[in-house]
Amino acid sequence: MATRIRLQRHGKKNQPFYHIVIADGRAPRDGRFIEKLGTYNTLTHPATIKINFERALYWVETGASPTETVRSILKHEGVYLMKHLRGGIAKGAFNEQEAEKKFEAWKQEKESRVSNVKRESADKTREERKKRLDAESKIRETIAKKVAAKYAVEAAKEAKEAEDEVAATEIIDTPTPVEEVVSVVQETTIEEIPTPETPEETTETPAE
Repeated sequence: MATRIRLQRHGKKNQPFYHIVIADGRAPRDGRFIEKLGTYNTLTHPATIKINFERALYWVETGASPTETVRSILKHEGVYLMKHLRGGIAKGAFNEQEAEKKFEAWKQEKESRVSNVKRESADKTREERKKRLDAESKIRETIAKKVAAKYAVEAAKEAKEAEDEVAATEIIDTPTPVEEVVSVVQETTIEEIPTPETPEETTETPAE
């Protein structure tokens, strides 16, 4: 039976989550499988890989054929490197302790690269967040300036209307010259009006 190491899709729509499985090459992609080796999550950065290293190495050494994606995953996890080192031990190129040292050195270098990628990703996320906040602040400042300008125009308009009302009131309350005369006449009493003097009656004596 030709065995394949491949991905089996799980998760929601647009949120894929994969299982790394050993399956019969004739079985459908998401059908029955022989053994589950781990998981592969592409939604994180970098992608999260959890795998049973020893079982994956066993199946690779027994001739299981991985898909291209799974081959890249196994190389990333050092499965093929360990297979190569075991081949060197079998040929007598180096002993098991040297092989372990080589593998540990590779593993530390890989972890350092992964840490750098995570740090760069975190820095990029912080920078993008800062830029987004700065852009939002500028938008809020622009809106605040527009609102302040609108209120200033409305306040100036209200002040002008108030000044116009005060001026109109002063004009109405100020008496005109004619109104002053009428007022004076109305305030003058009858007693104050001089009566015309009557000429004294002259008695004429008849001529003798």
